[in-house]
Amino acid sequence: MNNKLEARVISVVVVGFLLAGAVAWAQAPGVREPQGSRELVPSPAAPQAAAQDPAELEYNGIIIDNVTLIDGTGRPPVGGVSVMVRGDRIVAIGPGPFAMTMEYPGPRTIDGTGKYLMPGLWDVHVHLSGGRGRGGPDFEAGIRALHGFIYSGITSIFDAGNSADFIFGLRAREREGEIVSPRIFATGPVVTAPGGHGGGRGATLVDSWPEAIAALDAHIELQPDMVKFTFDEHGWGTRPLIPLLDVDVMARAGRYFNEHGIRTTVHISHEYRAIQAIEAGIDTLAHPIIQGPVSDEFVALMASKKVPMVSTLTIGEGYSRLVEHPEFLDRPLYQAVYTPETIERLKTTIRDQYAARAWTTWMKVMTPVAQENLRKIAAAGGVIVLGSDQSAGPQSHRELELMVEGGIPALEAIRIGTLNAAIFMDKERDLGSIEVGKLADMVLLSADPIADISNAQQIDMVIKGGRIIDRAALDLPVNR
Repeated sequence: MNNKLEARVISVVVVGFLLAGAVAWAQAPGVREPQGSRELVPSPAAPQAAAQDPAELEYNGIIIDNVTLIDGTGRPPVGGVSVMVRGDRIVAIGPGPFAMTMEYPGPRTIDGTGKYLMPGLWDVHVHLSGGRGRGGPDFEAGIRALHGFIYSGITSIFDAGNSADFIFGLRAREREGEIVSPRIFATGPVVTAPGGHGGGRGATLVDSWPEAIAALDAHIELQPDMVKFTFDEHGWGTRPLIPLLDVDVMARAGRYFNEHGIRTTVHISHEYRAIQAIEAGIDTLAHPIIQGPVSDEFVALMASKKVPMVSTLTIGEGYSRLVEHPEFLDRPLYQAVYTPETIERLKTTIRDQYAARAWTTWMKVMTPVAQENLRKIAAAGGVIVLGSDQSAGPQSHRELELMVEGGIPALEAIRIGTLNAAIFMDKERDLGSIEVGKLADMVLLSADPIADISNAQQIDMVIKGGRIIDRAALDLPVNR
């Protein structure tokens, strides 16, 4: 062997040894990538993806080259970045371009020039359509609603109250890969007092302790991802008074769920009830404070305790918006997801109904109050989370718009819709941001959402779990 060839062989062996050592170091227990790193680093050990039929493999990973990265953490966007995905995980983020290897010889490469990559959005307050019909669950309606979410770049949802058979049936099908859908997390029925908010058919009703345990055990058997309580006696707006869940029973029940590894959230609308729920140990708040301006003390409490609070502005603003500005239904995303019949009914019959309701006026007055409450809590360092309280992807985007219109910066709003939402569900180790080792749920945009948050609707591509969603195959009006 001549000297030059011998030297080259030695170099290859040494480099291979060093790389192997780097991988072993990166995968050692307790060792993580530094938070601010943008370098190409090895992926930490990740769970093995389910086996797939080789005929279904469309490509051997994904590389998105030369894209502007908005990673969901709140860090400023970074241009000229490449992101590599193998299997369902993000394995490298750096300046690129990334080279092919013998192990991964043919990744699909996507030119990200002039485009923006952000994490898949979440909506953590959904009541999925199809679960509450008089004739029983309509699974096809539910799947169409799920298609509307994933088409809109929402890759994870939390259903905050629905028929157990319906929502857990769809969750099972999503997790088995039988349907195209966002990731589904769900409570199933809500937990409340007899006659309380949401206490209709199928609800988990509790009013004393320890008598409540049997009902809680039955709920636990459903394997909820999180359990939602309701703690609101109404008597505000145009709503008459109703029974209120006993705070001591709620505290004991919440602790019981926690002891079984299940987090909790609670429907509230008033600062006083929110404080009671927090003191009772409930993990998260399913709504903002809408009955009046929050106190400085409450803002400080939310900032110090970091109790996630879901935004749900759209559900209230939607009444007056439809009455006064029905032309929003002509926007491309609504036209893509809503059927022409639905749009016509909204613009006529439902609009007339909303115009005649005092509730519409009350919610128009109070929505800016809720917006300012959210802004104050976010500015103080509290954890605000995106949730629409509806069942359509375009409404999740309206939630982003309302937060930005209320004074929350667009970069923070994106974190609210991504990483904060994963924190709400206790899934931030795997989801919510574009970082090495996390699941590859991402949205590629053709316009800058920081310049205009509505640009988050300019979607070129949706990726869930490392797989590109075929948006043209979804059961939606845009594809008919």
